[in-house]
Amino acid sequence: MQKRNLELREINENEYTAQQESNLDQALGMGLSKDEFELICNKINKIPNQTELGIFSAMFSEHCSYKSSKKWLKTLPTKAEHVIQGPGENAGVIDIGNDQAAIFKIESHNHPSFIEPYQGSATGVGGILRDVFTMGARPIALLNALRFGSINHPLTKHLVSGVVKGIGGYGNCIGIPTVGGETNFNKSYDGNILVNAMAVGLAQKDKIFYSAATGAGNPVIYVGAKTGRDGIHGATMASAEFTESSSEKRPTVQVGDPFTGKLLLEACLELMQTDVVLSIQDMGAAGLTSSSVEMASKGGLGMHLNLDLVPIREEGMTSYEIMLSESQERMLMILKPGSEEAAKLIFNKWDLDFANIGEVTNTGRLILDKNGFEACNIPINPLVEDAPEYDRPYEILQNKKIIKSDDFQSNQTLNDILIKMFKSPNIASKKWIWEQYDSSVMGDTILCNGKSDAAIVKIHGTQTKKSLGKGIAMTTDCTPRYVKSDPIIGGMQAVCEAARNIAASGAKPLAITNNLNFGNPEKINVMGEIVGSIKGISQAASTFNTPIVSGNVSLYNETNGQGILPTPVIGMVGIIDEVESCLGISAGNNNTLIILGQKQNFTEGWLGCSLYQEIIIDDFDGAPPPIDLRTEKQIIETIITLNNNKLLTGAHDISDGGLLTATCEMLFENRLGLNVNLPKTLLSSNSKDHLLHSWCFGEDQNRIIISTNESDKVVSLLKENLIDYYILGTTNTSSNLNLNELDTISIKEIYNINESTIPSLMDTYKS
Repeated sequence: MQKRNLELREINENEYTAQQESNLDQALGMGLSKDEFELICNKINKIPNQTELGIFSAMFSEHCSYKSSKKWLKTLPTKAEHVIQGPGENAGVIDIGNDQAAIFKIESHNHPSFIEPYQGSATGVGGILRDVFTMGARPIALLNALRFGSINHPLTKHLVSGVVKGIGGYGNCIGIPTVGGETNFNKSYDGNILVNAMAVGLAQKDKIFYSAATGAGNPVIYVGAKTGRDGIHGATMASAEFTESSSEKRPTVQVGDPFTGKLLLEACLELMQTDVVLSIQDMGAAGLTSSSVEMASKGGLGMHLNLDLVPIREEGMTSYEIMLSESQERMLMILKPGSEEAAKLIFNKWDLDFANIGEVTNTGRLILDKNGFEACNIPINPLVEDAPEYDRPYEILQNKKIIKSDDFQSNQTLNDILIKMFKSPNIASKKWIWEQYDSSVMGDTILCNGKSDAAIVKIHGTQTKKSLGKGIAMTTDCTPRYVKSDPIIGGMQAVCEAARNIAASGAKPLAITNNLNFGNPEKINVMGEIVGSIKGISQAASTFNTPIVSGNVSLYNETNGQGILPTPVIGMVGIIDEVESCLGISAGNNNTLIILGQKQNFTEGWLGCSLYQEIIIDDFDGAPPPIDLRTEKQIIETIITLNNNKLLTGAHDISDGGLLTATCEMLFENRLGLNVNLPKTLLSSNSKDHLLHSWCFGEDQNRIIISTNESDKVVSLLKENLIDYYILGTTNTSSNLNLNELDTISIKEIYNINESTIPSLMDTYKS
């Protein structure tokens, strides 16, 4: 042994260090606890060397192991007749008919995007695309869910600009349209922004690729870009709170290359047209470590890799660095023996590295060679199956306080409130953001950002003589202030709003991918937010038969002990049989606007936890609006039926800002007007009346505004199906919103405010 060490030291001093026995201080420095270090030593019957410890620290990180959340993730509904693959793979897969499958997932890149906004967000896009095409799908669309701090915070403009450029820079260059998403601002994100990226792809049902390793003796192939030192311990960094020194973690942020990403996409899909790929895995978080370990674990096998064969772009890289690098645009695959040369020709054509770096074994162990010596020899199971699973204590705090309209002391008119509403960065048009994304590349985008409640992309191969064919509808949604107030209701509402948005575009909701963004799970109230939101998501998803098929958990989103608002983002996918029947939010002239789900005698709206409340008191309080899942399901089924019967011209979910805000958004595109049909009990009020304000701005759930030229037929169907409805009025060309002489609001003025707010806040507005 002494001779071996001397020889290794002569070859590579750094590698010699990587292969030396580790200690507790090093384990703590890698994010492991004392108990976890002792568990590792007991499971492998030795003290790990530094490379082995680094591998364990990555696999035991919150980002890779889900050790605080997996107990609760197991309770989510994940199965349905249309589910082909649920959680556990690179992405979820659902059957969409015509022997085709939709493959999709959402994932966070929060910490890297705060440290280095451009590369953090760009590599988030690159990573989620690889998750999708790893499964054999050609990506057809990107979405995102972004959360930034207060618009007046010194860092916010820099972070928004960098993140948006990074998303556009990668998506635009690789040629995948960014078609939808959401962007919100709140001071809780000042020190910890959220960047969640979602990708959707299409594949043939009989051409889905999985990651489980097969066949002892089969070759393990590394493809893509070379390995560098960028991203080392990125998974560990993403599993810890931020502090004042977080900027020092810039070396753990990966660097993306969309042009190489495009080459890798095409090369992989070309190889997948042959029959030589047995299994394939993206090198994402924890890089070669997670890809090799997870493939071996899923297959119940082992791996023996020679790290001297790994293509590297920096000299003197150690086994520790090679295994923990998160360099981008890389894949690990297992091929049929004898197919290597033919496969290599494909990757040579696309100017990508292709290296046979080892083989699958039946040892159940991960064995790594470096510089002619054994750098690692550890069992696979302790890395995955025996990884910690914590049952952390939790308390679900539910705010039951009912906020009434009389609780508000404000002397503002409806017009005053609407102006403030559309000056809020949470309501104002995000056109400045999404215009930086290419939403039409590939030529299949039917509806995208700002045009509809959900984006719709056409599916090739489904055209008929009567129709352009099917489309996939997709959206991302969450209202964090509701989750903070009541995690169960908030989680439920996120699913309901996503389902309403899919339905309001004319499509049927099918399945969910979720991104659960929370603070420190070791805090009893934060763990309660996690547990409560999962309970709410489960209830709503079960009601709509929209199982959760993939997702991501991002914890420790805190800076100096200050956590974010709990943000369980729902990414939902649906299907529409005829894309020409899709619905935008804009109403046409002489359309009747009808509110589905609103009773005729409804007068006082729900102002607790609302944007109206934030505008009046610069904060939110009280219980969130209640959810009636049975009614939600009825409303969703009804709007789909109405649209299938060709009775609708548009639709818009009522959510943030309430009824009057949603109505304005429907009138904007054509600068239309509306004489609002107020309830009789409110006709004697004035424009400053708080009860009237609650009717106009309350955020009661279960509601969608539809526009129609066939109001009699619509009303007849609603009565037949016992659906509550309220006729809001008929659009006209006045460009004024008239509330029975109580107030007259200029749609043109509100529209201009809506369009100019974000650009002016970002100091880029040009009149």
